[in-house]
Amino acid sequence: MDLVIRAVVVFFFIFLITRIAGRRELSTLQPFDLILLVVLGDLVQQGITQSDESVTGTLTVISTIALLTVAISWVSFRFPKTRRVTQGEPIVLVEDGKPIERNLRRERITVQDIEEEARGVQIGSLADLRWAILEDDGHISCIPRQQ
Repeated sequence: MDLVIRAVVVFFFIFLITRIAGRRELSTLQPFDLILLVVLGDLVQQGITQSDESVTGTLTVISTIALLTVAISWVSFRFPKTRRVTQGEPIVLVEDGKPIERNLRRERITVQDIEEEARGVQIGSLADLRWAILEDDGHISCIPRQQ
């Protein structure tokens, strides 16, 4: 019965925290956000199933993580210069149909990866690209040349 009570308390607390911190769609999660969700899941599991962990401890940890997430978001919003550190910046992978090898190596992206993204937006080859940009969320934006 203790596990059921813990699960109910933690469930409603997480529900409350997600409403306060704001929702994000899975398709727009940044890598850090995804890792944070995995860590949060582990903390919740420990708080619910481990007999030596208290619900109070779990609530404290979840609150701390939520507060830190909101604080980083606020700092990023309030001080635009911090966005490069907190959110990253776009990286040009292809310019005027030519791959920028240094950026491809740094981000471990192949030309085939870019060609696949380009085909997804009806661009046949790299020669037809004006820009291919790796966005800070991991998505590659492909901008065609003007005909």
